Amino acid sequence: MGNIAFNFTGRTTVVTGAARGIGLEVARAFTQAGAQVVMADFDAEVLEAAAAEIGGIPVQADVSQTEDAERVIQTAIERTGRIDVLVNNAGILRDRVLWKLTDDDWESVLAVHAGGTFRFTRAAIPQMREQGYGRIINVTSFTGLHGNFGQANYATAKAGIVGFTKTAAKELAGFGITVNAISPQAATRMTASIPEERIPELSGPIPRFADPSEIATAIEFLAAEESGYITGVVLPVDGGVSI
Repeated sequence: MGNIAFNFTGRTTVVTGAARGIGLEVARAFTQAGAQVVMADFDAEVLEAAAAEIGGIPVQADVSQTEDAERVIQTAIERTGRIDVLVNNAGILRDRVLWKLTDDDWESVLAVHAGGTFRFTRAAIPQMREQGYGRIINVTSFTGLHGNFGQANYATAKAGIVGFTKTAAKELAGFGITVNAISPQAATRMTASIPEERIPELSGPIPRFADPSEIATAIEFLAAEESGYITGVVLPVDGGVSI
């Protein structure tokens, strides 16, 4: 469950990839903390059910498409009058060793991860600038800095998000907008196929993967009004695997 010490009453949060996994727990945490939450995801059926469960506003969207990103942000503004927090979480995997990667494997992963982060951030900036306030949190990965077998496309996209985060933080700080990233290690669909006995060797000093709700708590921290002096950081939430 989200940390109820956070209070986002009167705030609007947009979460991408919100139908399941980390995105769903982030959306749940913000609704429990009083925010109005706009949930974007490609999977309309699962998204509708998730939004009904937690009280979010569902908007089906392909984050790699500019029109969809702008429509989600516009929906948030039309429905709530503002956008305070943007969580760029949507992602896909197309894992293959480098010499077997197709152009589509490469381009689709970059378009969703890096492209989605860019498109949603760009779409949200005018409203955040007008408000003089915003919190943008991007989800990156340990793989983006260290690589992983079979994930050249994913690693490139996640490394790009780190560079994007730091650049956006510099450009937007003067408008009261902070931009940060988290690097999580969580139990999700992406890790579900890993045998239980292998988890300790793949995790850090804390020998388990995080529950997605623990990732949500870290995102809430970076999204809080009180965290306004933190920008351009990549916060590892990984049980120490990056030590």
